[in-house]
Amino acid sequence: MFNLRTPVLAGSLLLGTALGGMALAETPPDTLVIATSIDDMLSMDPAQSFEISGGDQINNVYETLVDVDPVSLQPIPGLASEWSVSEDGKTFTFKMQEGRKFASGNPVRAQDAAWSLQRVVKLDLTPAFIITQFGLTKENVEQNVRATDDMTLVIQTDKPFAPTFLSNALTASAGSVVDMETVMQHVEGEDLGNKWLSQNSAGSGAYVLRSWTPNESVILEANPNWNRAADLQMKRVFVRHVAEPATQRLLLEKGDVDMVRNLTPTDIEAISTVDGLKVQDSLRGLIYYLGANQDNEILKNPKVVEAIRYLVDYEGLTTTLLKGRDVIHQSFLPEGFLGEIKDNPYTLDVEKAKALLAEAGYPDGFAIEFLMRNEQERIDIGQALQGTMAQAGITLNLRPVVGSEALEIYRARNHELTLQTWGTDYPDPHTNASVFAANPDNSVDAKLVGNLAWRNAYAATETTPMVDAAVIEQDEATRRGMYEEMQRMAQASSPLIPLFQQIEQTAMRSNVDGFQAGGAVESAYYWPVTKAAAQ
Repeated sequence: MFNLRTPVLAGSLLLGTALGGMALAETPPDTLVIATSIDDMLSMDPAQSFEISGGDQINNVYETLVDVDPVSLQPIPGLASEWSVSEDGKTFTFKMQEGRKFASGNPVRAQDAAWSLQRVVKLDLTPAFIITQFGLTKENVEQNVRATDDMTLVIQTDKPFAPTFLSNALTASAGSVVDMETVMQHVEGEDLGNKWLSQNSAGSGAYVLRSWTPNESVILEANPNWNRAADLQMKRVFVRHVAEPATQRLLLEKGDVDMVRNLTPTDIEAISTVDGLKVQDSLRGLIYYLGANQDNEILKNPKVVEAIRYLVDYEGLTTTLLKGRDVIHQSFLPEGFLGEIKDNPYTLDVEKAKALLAEAGYPDGFAIEFLMRNEQERIDIGQALQGTMAQAGITLNLRPVVGSEALEIYRARNHELTLQTWGTDYPDPHTNASVFAANPDNSVDAKLVGNLAWRNAYAATETTPMVDAAVIEQDEATRRGMYEEMQRMAQASSPLIPLFQQIEQTAMRSNVDGFQAGGAVESAYYWPVTKAAAQ
């Protein structure tokens, strides 16, 4: 066993091990070492980060006004101890917790919370829509999001929303509260500290960011000012970027890492009987889906999109390739959300697809580029789709690229057909309805990069007003029915094609306990992890 005494040594020794291939007897007792794919990370600024891997780190570095119970999906106190809403449903008042501090030692104040939400709106980066959807703009946000004293935050919305909607939305990473005083020391021009926060942290969570090297590693260190610091057993978290599942598995079996998160079902099955290892299952709110860009002349034909729905071997993929990893799910709301439906109306039907393609004017099929992240599971899915599509004459030209590049292409709507995943941002059905089934402006210049309908040039003219109506509906039963209806409409006509809902299978050493993958709405939690002494 080796002993890591300083933050610098932690990074250099562990990274040296990754590069040198040296086997370790075990990891340090106070350090959680994870091998996973993190090549989608673009920033550690919660006002910019909108990627799954980045969300995992931000969830452990920052805190939000409102937290969420990952089991019940109900809002619970976070940095705010309580909150209330005015009779007209448009003024929300939050009372801050007493005695909370940032990693810098600065007190967490209502002014910090107000400034954090204001900078999300002013920067207007990918996740800004989560906050701006309440009628907040660059022009009005300082007036409508304000601290009336150190312990009181007031948020005014443009209309009354469904009960709990605002509190649910504030649980998203974009709702993270940052240390205003610290960040303001690093402002460059009008970036509100964005450049600095992309590679540094200023939060009040369990950890601080020690370093992030894109496509290599993330190192987090314990925040001594966290309110539960005395209970934190993992003083350091080292996340190594390892894209290949086979390599992850080898590192786990050798004891070089404590946990791996991207194993294939075959790998999971192989290690499930290995002494000293275990597998933890967690149903996530992550949806696998296909996106067919409506700017493409072929894909904008609804018959072509319908044919594609019939050229997915849903059953075959989940029972063989994705066994134990994903379940068939053909609607945009994950299981557990208000308004979920369990309808799965599509199955593999090549003849039906051929007939639809003939009706569309493509009896001999066509060739199309298929964009995907260069990750083994997605490559396997892409190759399987390539095989079933070929049976109807469609040639999928697979284009696997690193996660960050795939996202940049997709967010610029420069793809043709793509395989993507989408995780929920907060525990309310609007989180997915607003991006799958609503598009307020389909023009290229709108650049609604956080909106999946916009990314696929899908105007969503029928369901957009339904989404707008559902988010302000006060009666829960009526609201549930509205989401059920719009999902069935999307199943019939949307170019966004949900395929599966993920069951995350995390493989780890048997002495590791307490890890939470986050359930249906949250990112991973590192801070509850404990490690028993190796036997």
